[in-house]
Amino acid sequence: MINTKHLLKVSSAWISIVYIICFVGVAMFPSIRTDFMTYGLHTRMMLGDNLVTLNTFISGLIIWNIIGLLGVWLFAVLFNGIKK
Repeated sequence: MINTKHLLKVSSAWISIVYIICFVGVAMFPSIRTDFMTYGLHTRMMLGDNLVTLNTFISGLIIWNIIGLLGVWLFAVLFNGIKK
């Protein structure tokens, strides 16, 4: 049985660490965005202004934690709810 509360705490920490690394990477090397769009998402898109600010960092961190926690919560519910 998965400890859901512990899983959500660990997931939140992991998501935060990965998001901070990505945000700092884009801040230091803006071309990473274009490369990711080309090679990771297989698309090209004209990117506008650089939107690396404290507000976009905080809002992105909150949004990605919510999305990640909802995904982990759904996994835990399904894992605990589906009989072996």
